Amino acid sequence: MNTFHRPPPRAALVCPVRGCLEPLTWGDSQVFCTKGHQFDRAKSGYCNLLQVQERKSNRPGDSKVAVQARRRSLGRGLGEDLRDALGARVALGGLPPQSLVLDAGCGEGYYLAALCQRFGFEGWGVDISTPAIEAAARAFPIARWVVANADRPMPFADGCFDVITSITARKNPPEFGRLLATGGQLLVVVAHEDDQKELRGALFGELPESDRAGDTKAAFASLFALEDEAVVSTRVLLDPLGLRDLLMGSYRGERFSAQEGLAGLEPLAVTLSYRLLSFRRR
Repeated sequence: MNTFHRPPPRAALVCPVRGCLEPLTWGDSQVFCTKGHQFDRAKSGYCNLLQVQERKSNRPGDSKVAVQARRRSLGRGLGEDLRDALGARVALGGLPPQSLVLDAGCGEGYYLAALCQRFGFEGWGVDISTPAIEAAARAFPIARWVVANADRPMPFADGCFDVITSITARKNPPEFGRLLATGGQLLVVVAHEDDQKELRGALFGELPESDRAGDTKAAFASLFALEDEAVVSTRVLLDPLGLRDLLMGSYRGERFSAQEGLAGLEPLAVTLSYRLLSFRRR
């Protein structure tokens, strides 16, 4: 069990068992509700609250291979610019320490941990991938990690989060609206059209990206007002191993043809580019 000592959590965690929704207590070895529903915490500290009806396969979400590849990419510093941009945007809100932040689709936890370390927030990461949450819990005991489906109602009470982030992850506008406190901040990161354009061109030919920012703004428009939009972009030179990790950490890595194409790649300068959208609830 993790030995990192934190104050008791303030987030209103609720029981995910259908029809229950009683408050959950985050204990040392178990998470439990007043009706007797219990969930074991793993040795690394996370808790799996994913219900059978909320998944479509036995191993939903990112694989262990994808999680490890993304972790190596982050270890090369490929997430630093986006990390700093997220921090700068959150800083504008002037939130006090112990404010609550949720990262929906948190992956291996890098960005949520950075916000907690910088601002002293109470962080909660949710992802449907057990390998991703396991990696997050082992690397970043500063936050709390839960296996759950961010596409469905998440196991938290209404309006309990001051900040919600969705970083190149699935979007759930109604649920984000339910969970965000009055005056809270929603930060959504999507890939820019230029993201990895050189690698995409080398492996697949010139494949233009769709307007993900436009689609996202349209999806959120009825519940959220767009406050700010920024592009976070950098260009990095990667060797073949770095290129492989970048690919394998994304959905494109599952394409066998792409893996074959990597064998012939030389070092390549690759653009990493995102759009950072900041919303407030209407």
